[in-house]
Amino acid sequence: MQKSLDTKIARILADRSCNDFILADAKDADMAYGLAAPGLSPESLSGEARFRTLDEYRAQIREVIAQGLVDIVLMSASTNEILTLRERLFENSAVTPAIRANDATDIWLAGAEGVYTSEPSRPFRSASLDYAMCGKGSCKPEERKLGADLGLYSVTFNNDLELDMATLLAYKQFRTEAARKGFRHFLEVFAPNALQADVADIPRFVNNHIVRTLAGVAGAERPIFLKIPYFGPKAMEDLAGFDSNLVVGILGGSAGTTFDAFQMLWEAKKYGARVALYGRKINSAEHQLTFIQILRHIVDDGLLPKDAVRLYHSELGKMGIRPKRSLEDDLQSMAQVLSYESKSTQPSAAIPKPVQSSPAQTTPKLGGNAMPVVENLTQQEKVQRNLERLRKIFG
Repeated sequence: MQKSLDTKIARILADRSCNDFILADAKDADMAYGLAAPGLSPESLSGEARFRTLDEYRAQIREVIAQGLVDIVLMSASTNEILTLRERLFENSAVTPAIRANDATDIWLAGAEGVYTSEPSRPFRSASLDYAMCGKGSCKPEERKLGADLGLYSVTFNNDLELDMATLLAYKQFRTEAARKGFRHFLEVFAPNALQADVADIPRFVNNHIVRTLAGVAGAERPIFLKIPYFGPKAMEDLAGFDSNLVVGILGGSAGTTFDAFQMLWEAKKYGARVALYGRKINSAEHQLTFIQILRHIVDDGLLPKDAVRLYHSELGKMGIRPKRSLEDDLQSMAQVLSYESKSTQPSAAIPKPVQSSPAQTTPKLGGNAMPVVENLTQQEKVQRNLERLRKIFG
């Protein structure tokens, strides 16, 4: 079956004024969170942390595929093996399966115990492209379309020569293998997770790295689109308007309010984005399929964000589902985030400049506004901090 992703990419590249927009459900959180990845179970009681099982998580993915309103479902390689290769759920669907093709250390959240995200990101890749594509260690050419032939590859730059060079070399090695095997990818570029030297303008730093990196990439090695934090109108316009052959998309970040999710999507499209990958925003919704349906109305029909929130609450009421927040609270905004693991409950504001610090004396991290913050913590304090972060996400 013709995939909606391929159709839309072709139309967007042919006519940047077209209304096409690509939506993806990012259900790859088991590559980062461990047991907490599927999110809280609806049956969990206040004060308890009973998470959904991986089987329940995959059941939700099956529902999203059957609904057919997203263009991509992003999964771990192990989930792809079950749903794409064994169950053949994408065979007669316009939805494209994709895998998280690498898992650099800045997504190693490892529950409450992991302290890896406080250190500068380092490249790492668990997934095998052949197993993703055909379920074997070595695929024949005709077998490479049996599974997923699309993957997300993520990079994080921290303004350090050796670290950033290692990141770029790993990306080059991946691109070479992927192109040889007919495996397409989209490139995710996070904000710095542990800057090693001061950067006055994070959005421009990220945009410049993207442009510089891709200037030397041609043909089948180029990503089919980008996935980046939404830094606001100017940064999005600068990047989306720079190269008409580059399709720019946004990552969702933390759950936030329903208004946060809808407003970011509407605004990002207005200023040039043509793709959105929402993970926690969808996964934490009271009713995921309704949430996705309204996301589609926003990008396809121009539904305004506040009207979309009201519609979502109305639909929840019709289904007898009690929302997590009152309508009034859900119409408010919380600060957006720039990295995989950052969370925030602060009001939206302009992106601040980073704190000036000496890398030799401090360990920078992403704070509430996803900018570097000076930090001197013991190992136990880091563990406690990560535990608190998990509680903020999952209650």
